[in-house]
Amino acid sequence: MFDRTSNIIVQNLELPNAEVIFYPRLFQQPQSQQLLHDLLHQIEWKQEPIKIFGKSVMQPRLTAYYGTQAYTYSGITMQPLPWNAPLLQIKQIIEPLVNTQFNGVLLNLYRNGQDYMGWHSDDEHNLAKGAIIASVSFGETRRFILRRRDNHQIKAELNLGDGDFLIMGGDTQKFWQHHVPKTAKSNHPRINLTFRVIEQ
Repeated sequence: MFDRTSNIIVQNLELPNAEVIFYPRLFQQPQSQQLLHDLLHQIEWKQEPIKIFGKSVMQPRLTAYYGTQAYTYSGITMQPLPWNAPLLQIKQIIEPLVNTQFNGVLLNLYRNGQDYMGWHSDDEHNLAKGAIIASVSFGETRRFILRRRDNHQIKAELNLGDGDFLIMGGDTQKFWQHHVPKTAKSNHPRINLTFRVIEQ
């Protein structure tokens, strides 16, 4: 699944019932800073409501969705906007590394440390079975924490920074959850992109 022939440093987290691969600084400055700027200004960011325990609440971050297939999560069906230049640039770099063609990308903009992502698994029914999810981060470094779904005391943690690339494959979503917690240390934006294969 993963291209090992390049000179990129790769870390396998070696979690049970999971396939989590970390490429630190796949995108380096000045490219990463240019992509952060382009994404901040060329993406149509929105703050959407989601359903949590039957209640509608505003997401604690901004989101956008691009690609060719609609995507449904947390009671929201997102119709894709067409790929733009910075998204295609990122897509063309990561696809050969993982031997996968993605048809959708969900973007999250964490405006500062008060924006966050709650515990969840990316296990929506319209995600292609067995397909990987590829995550790219730009901007501020934030904590990314995983925990076992059947034992919340078993955890793993990474600091995802500017230009970092993370892959979740295998049974990761079946056995693990992940989240990005709030932090008082961050006053700057972070953008995370999760490239996905959506069933047609």
